[in-house]
Amino acid sequence: MHNAASVSVSLGSLGLFRFFGVSWSWSLAAGLGVYLGTRSWKYFYIAACTAKRDLNGLYVLLRVKLALWRYMHNGSNIPSIFAQTVKRHPNKPALIYEATGETWTFTQLDELSNAVAHWARGQGWVSGDVVALFMESRPLQVALWLGLAKVGVEAALINFNLRHDSLVHCIGVSGSQAIVFGAELADAILEVSASINQSMVRFSTGDLSAEHLSRLGAQALDPILASASRHSPSPCVPSKGMNDRLFYIYTSGTTGMPKAAIVVHSRYYRIAAFGYFAFRMRSDDIIYDCLPLYHSAGNIMGVGQCLVHGLTVVVKKKFSASRFWEDCIKYHCTVVQYIGEICRYLLSQPVRVWEAFTERFGVAQIGEFYGATECNCSIANMDGKVGACGFNSRILPNVYPIRLVRVNEDTMELIRDSRGLCVPCRPGEPGLLVGRINQKDPLRRFDGYANQDATKKKIAHDVFKKNDSAYLSGVEGKAGMAAIADTAGCFDCNDFFQKVQRALPPYARPMFLRISTHVDTTGTFKIQKTRLQREGYDPRLTTDQVYFLNTRAARYEAVDEELYNAIVEGKMSL
Repeated sequence: MHNAASVSVSLGSLGLFRFFGVSWSWSLAAGLGVYLGTRSWKYFYIAACTAKRDLNGLYVLLRVKLALWRYMHNGSNIPSIFAQTVKRHPNKPALIYEATGETWTFTQLDELSNAVAHWARGQGWVSGDVVALFMESRPLQVALWLGLAKVGVEAALINFNLRHDSLVHCIGVSGSQAIVFGAELADAILEVSASINQSMVRFSTGDLSAEHLSRLGAQALDPILASASRHSPSPCVPSKGMNDRLFYIYTSGTTGMPKAAIVVHSRYYRIAAFGYFAFRMRSDDIIYDCLPLYHSAGNIMGVGQCLVHGLTVVVKKKFSASRFWEDCIKYHCTVVQYIGEICRYLLSQPVRVWEAFTERFGVAQIGEFYGATECNCSIANMDGKVGACGFNSRILPNVYPIRLVRVNEDTMELIRDSRGLCVPCRPGEPGLLVGRINQKDPLRRFDGYANQDATKKKIAHDVFKKNDSAYLSGVEGKAGMAAIADTAGCFDCNDFFQKVQRALPPYARPMFLRISTHVDTTGTFKIQKTRLQREGYDPRLTTDQVYFLNTRAARYEAVDEELYNAIVEGKMSL
C-alpha cells in the first residue's frame, strides 16, 4: 500500500515539475527522489513548494562539480585557471584600487604575479614552503599570493588587525620562512620583532626609510619586483593540483587563538564558482569588494570572481559606510559584497533590514549564504527568500548531505539517540550545522587546519550513520559578553579596557561586560551560560552591573535603560 502511494506521489510530482517548465531529465530525477523519500502527503506538499528552488540548487551543484572534475582531470590549479582568464580578457580591468584609483588589467596582474614568482624562486623557496603576508587590502596582496602559488609556495594571509601575542602566534603557527608586511604595519612588526624567529626573512612594501628598514631587519620589496622578470615562470616541481594547498586563511580567534585554515585550490574554485552561478553573476559585472583580503569572503568570494570568471573587482582599503554608495556610482559597480552588519550600517536602522534595504537602494537581488573558510557545509539563499541564509533540500537530501543536529545548549555537546547517532532538528528548531565528510569529493572534503589537534576537534563520528565522519560548524563568531566574577568588588573598567586593547584585535574584544559577585554553576560545576545568554545585556533583567564597549569613546560605559534602547534601535554601532 505504501509503495503504491509512493508511486502516485512520485508521478504527481513529475507532472508538477513539468508544469513549472522543468526539463524531463530533471523532472524524472526529482520524481525518483520523491518516490524514495516520501512517507506522507505532507512530504509531497513540501516537495511541491520547494521543487523549483531545489532543482536550481541541484543545477548549480552539478555545474560546479562538473567543472571541478574537468579541472582535476586536466591537472589544473588556480594559477592555470587564471591564465585562461587572462587569455580571454588581456586588456580588461581586473582590479581597481579605490584608495588611489589605480587600475590593473588582467595582463598587468599576470605580469606582476610572474615577477613575484621569480623573486620567490630566487629566494630559494620551493613547492610547499610558506610566506606570511601582513598588509592592508590592496591589489598587490593578490599579486603576491597568486605569484607565490605559481611556484607552489603557500601564503599565510594574516589579519592586519592582529597585534602582540596573536600576531606572533599566527606568524609562527604557519611555519613561514619569510614575511612580507605593508609599511603601514611597520610599528606592529617592530613591537613583536624580538619574538619572531630571527631566521625568518623580512620584506616590506610601501614607503619606509632606510633607517626604519634597518631597525626592522627588512628589505624593500618594491624595487626587487620592479626589476624582476615578467615572463611566466617554469612549472613548480612537484606540481600542484586542485587538492593541494593554495594558502592559509585564519579563523577570527574569538574563542581562542586564530587557527590557520587550509585552503586547497579546489576549495578556492568551489567558493568562487558557487557564488558566481548561484547568484547569477555575469562576466561584465563589476564587484565592489570592501571586505578585507585576509578573509575568504573578500579574497575568494570577491577577488575569486576576477581570477576565475573575469569580472572586474574594485578593492576597498577599508569599509566606509559614508563612502560606500559614492564608490559604487564612481566605478559603475553592479554587484556589492557585504558581511555581518554592513547592511545595517548603511541603513542605520535595526529592524526589517532586508526589505527596507532593497526598497531604499533599489537592489534587484540579494543573495545571502552561510559558510566558513574551511567548512564543507556552506549553504546559500538562491531564491531570495527574506531572512534565509540557505536551505537543505527535502527532495534530494543525500546529494548535498548536511543537517542541523541537536546539541546541549549549555555544553554544545552533540545529543545522540539510542543508536548513538546524532538527532536531527525539527523544522524551526535551532541546532548545529554539520556536513558529512568525503575526502574524495572536492565539495565535501575537510582539509582542516595547520594544527592537527585543532582539526580533530572539528570532526565528529557516527553522525548520519555508524562509522561516518562529519564537520562541526562550531560557535566561531563575533565576541559578545564576558561574565566576570568580582568577589572583592574592585573591578576597574578602564584598566580592563587598556589590557584588552593591548592583547586583542578590535573584533575579539568583549562588547559587553557583566560583573557579578559570583558565577552560577551547575551540579557538575559547569557555568550556567544559558541564563546569561537569555538575559543578555538588558539591565531590567539582572541586578548585575552591565557595561557596553563604546568604540568611538574608547571606553566601557554602564548600560542603563536609555543606552540599552539606543543599542536595540541601532543608534549605537556594535
